[in-house]
Amino acid sequence: MDKYIFTPNQASELADEYDAVIVGAGGTGLTAALQAHELGLKVAVLEKNKGLGGNTNRASSGMNAAESLVQLQHGIIDNKEDFYRETLKGGGLLNDRDMLRYFVDHAAIAISWLKEHGIDLSDLTITGGMSKKRAHRPASMAPVGGYLVTGLLKQCEQEQIPVFNQTKVEKLLKEDGKITGVEAATAEGKKTIHAKAVLLASGGFGASKGIIKKYRPDLAGYKTTNQPGATGDGLKLAEAIGAQLIQMNFIQVHPTAQTDTDHTFLIGEGVRGEGAILVNKAGKRFVNELNTRKIVSNAITGLNEDGAYLILDQGIRDHFKAIEFYDSVGLVEHGASLKELAEKIGVNAENLAETIAQWNKAVADQEDSEYGRTTGMERGIEKAPYFAIHIHPAIHYTMGGIHITPETEVLDGNGNVIPGLYAAGEVSGGLHGNNRISGNSIAETVIFGRQAGMQIAKKIKDK
Repeated sequence: MDKYIFTPNQASELADEYDAVIVGAGGTGLTAALQAHELGLKVAVLEKNKGLGGNTNRASSGMNAAESLVQLQHGIIDNKEDFYRETLKGGGLLNDRDMLRYFVDHAAIAISWLKEHGIDLSDLTITGGMSKKRAHRPASMAPVGGYLVTGLLKQCEQEQIPVFNQTKVEKLLKEDGKITGVEAATAEGKKTIHAKAVLLASGGFGASKGIIKKYRPDLAGYKTTNQPGATGDGLKLAEAIGAQLIQMNFIQVHPTAQTDTDHTFLIGEGVRGEGAILVNKAGKRFVNELNTRKIVSNAITGLNEDGAYLILDQGIRDHFKAIEFYDSVGLVEHGASLKELAEKIGVNAENLAETIAQWNKAVADQEDSEYGRTTGMERGIEKAPYFAIHIHPAIHYTMGGIHITPETEVLDGNGNVIPGLYAAGEVSGGLHGNNRISGNSIAETVIFGRQAGMQIAKKIKDK
């Protein structure tokens, strides 16, 4: 099948007025546009980058939901309360509880909504901090992000929803305390666009060295897995008109990124979810690989050994298709045997063989007496060839952002709603607490993207 290519609208097609202007063409913005359009609104999506999809394109593991029909089809009996409690625990009990409750209650509905729109996430994997397989992904086991973006763009094209790239919103228009539109820079010059509502869906600030240095100087030297456009533009726009930012020091470091090349690659958590382990230079495990990202990242940094190695086999590779991509860009070392692999990556061969033998026994017994791992233990590491990926922690996600209500309305410094302004996705803060669980960001984009579309439509129609 030919690769789908979406053609953005030309700047000359930008109207002077819309019901809603959506800033950002990632998962959140595209979802919101589709939902608002289906509720009868005239919407436009504005994206500063040439390429569409933002950081959503880089998501590889899945979309978390509990009590979904997909889980039942796989024989998994789950409940939303466990999902709530585990996400709250993972976030250090610092999550906005009302946002989290809405998130958990609407996740399974979002999976069904996607399916109705031709985006079918019918396979499952598990991520760190979760007790059940909640990360929904395509049946092909392909990375979820690109699949989601492609599916949403197809829907936008079908519904004739205009999406403009290389259109950077530089200012929010405010009149009598209400947001009334935006000023944007386009290929054809400056453009003023009036709107009854503006949604900021512009992503986080993981690629902004300036903002990171301001709030977390200890992370200033870290590389990032984010796309270069993740520079916190939406936060700056919101702050300029009096919006409140919260939890800005909560920046997530992902434990497994490949940072040896000029381009930093995220190695998805699903690799560990399907059975991979981490070893140090001595060829030994040193952590429960599926603990929360904060704990695993700290354990790797604490080695003081220039990162660590993910170890996997052909069986794991068969269950996580993103490894084909990692291999194609030269990130994966191969070994016909464990001894050969150990020699290639410079770890102790005897120890590695012993570590793998102990791990395979733990899988067979379903008991990891060393580090207490209880998930991602469906298969051992025993099917040659064997593979290794050198990893380091890297800045991955910014949990802090614009202070919003569960209805995605933006709040000012006094806790009052700024009429006409909404925010959703990574640009907003509060949902994840001090540590985001893998699989919850894609869920957030769809759940709160839909919520934003619905709430904007409700507010406009109620007038």
